[in-house]
Amino acid sequence: MSALSSLPEPRWGFIGAGKMASALIRGMIRAGSVSPSAILASDPSPEARNALAADGVTTSPSNAEVALGSDVLVLAVKPQAMTEALAGLDGGGAGKLVISVAAGVPLARLGAGIGTGARLVRVMPNTPALVGEGASAYCLGPGVTEADEALVLRLLRSVGIARRVPESLMDAATGLCGSGPAFVYAAIEALSDGGVLVGLPRELATQLAAQTVLGAARMVLATGEHPGALKDQVASPGGTTIAGLHALERGAFRAALIGAVQAAALRSAELGQEAPGHGPSRA
Repeated sequence: MSALSSLPEPRWGFIGAGKMASALIRGMIRAGSVSPSAILASDPSPEARNALAADGVTTSPSNAEVALGSDVLVLAVKPQAMTEALAGLDGGGAGKLVISVAAGVPLARLGAGIGTGARLVRVMPNTPALVGEGASAYCLGPGVTEADEALVLRLLRSVGIARRVPESLMDAATGLCGSGPAFVYAAIEALSDGGVLVGLPRELATQLAAQTVLGAARMVLATGEHPGALKDQVASPGGTTIAGLHALERGAFRAALIGAVQAAALRSAELGQEAPGHGPSRA
């Protein structure tokens, strides 16, 4: 473990400085849970490094330099880049808390590539973390301590909510919260299209559609009521809403969303089974 581990607050190292890493880093800074001076980040892209450097983060093109200088290591790379990223750590992950955000990459593969004594955690955040409204699932590997888990939650709760699951459910969580925002964006686009179809200007239709989805989601979280019960509260007998719900049922709307989550979860499982460095890999 780095000598820096004796400090009261750990130094966070991010391998990868893309959108998700930037969202997590800026979320922690915004929440006041870590200072920019305690964060290191590596990325081959000068543009990505410069963007974080402007926030006071120390950046480097070297994964090994960041790994060796940090206490907590966050692997924020695409699944297809994980093998190369692990090889570039030069042993810097050994004995440390290592958090991976790569879809489908199991703890066993991470452990084989990192080194002796690393305490491993898999997390699946999603893109709404960029605006502080993320939904993340995480699972813990052997040897992870309560203090380690507290650090994981510090990271994830700075950009939204986080729920712990067994590793066997990480692919399911990936299908739901990891890929789910894309399904919701498609629904918002379709609602906007519907508004345009019945005469609303596009900009207004999109704003109303997005706010309607946001408000409905907040109602589910704030009330704790089953979504079906909230739906029934809107659908009065013989009214406009039940007519619209009937149209959704004719179009197999619910079945399509269920199938989308299932397909994404299955693809996540496939990513975990593909040999490192082989085959197409996309989150």
